[in-house]
Amino acid sequence: MLELQNVSHKVGDEIYVDDVSLSLQRGELNILLGATLAGKTSLMRLMAGLDKPDSGTILFDGTSVLGVPVQKRNVAMVYQQFINYPTLTVFENIASPLRIAGKTRSEIRRRVNEVAELLQLAELLERTPETLSGGQQQRVALARALIKEADLVLLDEPLANLDYKLREELRAELPALFADMGAVLVYATTEPSEALVLGGNTACMYRGRVEQYGPTLELYRHPCGLKAARIFSDPPCNTASIICHAGQFAFPDSGRNIILPNVQPVDGEYILGVRPHHLSLQRNGTDDIELGGSVTVTELSGSESFVHFDFAGNPWVALLHGIKDFSTDTIVKFFIRPQHVLLFDAKQNLVSIPAPASGQ
Repeated sequence: MLELQNVSHKVGDEIYVDDVSLSLQRGELNILLGATLAGKTSLMRLMAGLDKPDSGTILFDGTSVLGVPVQKRNVAMVYQQFINYPTLTVFENIASPLRIAGKTRSEIRRRVNEVAELLQLAELLERTPETLSGGQQQRVALARALIKEADLVLLDEPLANLDYKLREELRAELPALFADMGAVLVYATTEPSEALVLGGNTACMYRGRVEQYGPTLELYRHPCGLKAARIFSDPPCNTASIICHAGQFAFPDSGRNIILPNVQPVDGEYILGVRPHHLSLQRNGTDDIELGGSVTVTELSGSESFVHFDFAGNPWVALLHGIKDFSTDTIVKFFIRPQHVLLFDAKQNLVSIPAPASGQ
């Protein structure tokens, strides 16, 4: 188990990691989710021993690793920007951790061939990295990490440079492969959809802090606050101010009431949160909530449409399947299931717990 206890790290006057405490178990996938500069790579470097925290403690299997040089830790790390030995063949790049460990030639050959087959590198073993594409070079780096059988495996957006098909295949296979090794596996990503596909546990990060940590699907459905909800939404979670007076929820500008069946109404000011892909053009149930506005722009992206519109004075976006080419200023009605609505108090803490939903 890897434990971080109140770990902080600064570079100059800038805080990169801010009072992080986590307990990461062997054999489980742990995801660091957050935007660029959220502190994911900085936290991984502390875990690996490449940097030393300014305060706090890092324990591995109950023993402090502070002061233990990275060369003496059984750690494998793969960055988004692949790192390979340029003068070695693909075979020798992958085999290098096994040679350092003193494995026999026959074992090295067997294990390299196994991992090369898995990562579709079998036909490239005699080539050198400069003759490979970026995606192929990244697969070499992944193979070297996989074959090392490290106690701690750190993957920093490792699939970003791969083609779509291989990326999807590896997303499904990598967690199980590393889990079988009994390693502590940490995977950093900026994509909420990738975190949901990978599963495991997720730490939502924002400006060096861990806003929330727990089972990935649980965090997605029940974010502790508005920051966590925004981190776990792409495009970002839509928000609007809403008030409750005399047991009735209403938008302050329009005065239009809205019924939130899963919420015990308590007078006060709130923030309504709606993820873009939960908005629909069709009513799916009699208790659906209607939210609409004037279209400002429509972006078409393959089989999806991003419809931007003004709702209660706020810029909102709906992510819809198919091509929906609305003209500017068109008034469009959207619908959302009540269990998909998030409600936050004035301090941005979640106050409504959506009912379990069959979909995301």
